[in-house]
Amino acid sequence: MPLPLDGGAAETIAARHLESLGYRILARNVKSKRGELDIVARDGRTLCFVEVRLRKSSSLAFASIDPRKQRSLARAAEHYLLANRLSSMPCRFDVVAIANDGQPTLIRDAFGSV
Repeated sequence: MPLPLDGGAAETIAARHLESLGYRILARNVKSKRGELDIVARDGRTLCFVEVRLRKSSSLAFASIDPRKQRSLARAAEHYLLANRLSSMPCRFDVVAIANDGQPTLIRDAFGSV
C-alpha cells in the first residue's frame, strides 16, 4: 500500500530525481510577492523552473497546471531572473509529477520557454 505523501516529501523526491538526471538544484521553495517556485535548477546551461505536482497520475498532474497557474509561475520566474540578474540565461518550465506510489515523472519544457 502506498504511503501518503505531503508537498515537502514530494519536493524532496522530485529534487532527488532531478539530481539523478544531472540537474543541479539551485533553490527550493522560492517565495516572492509574484508567486512561488517549487524548485529552481540547472540542466546544463538551461535554468529550469520546476513545478512539483502530487497526483494519482502524471497526466492529471500536468492537467492541473491551468493557464492561470502558468501565468503565476511565469511571473515568479521573471522576478527570480531579474532579482538574480539572469535575464539573458536560457530557461524553461519543467514539471515533476509524483504518483501516489512515490514514482516521479519528469515533463521537460512542460508549457513553453520563458
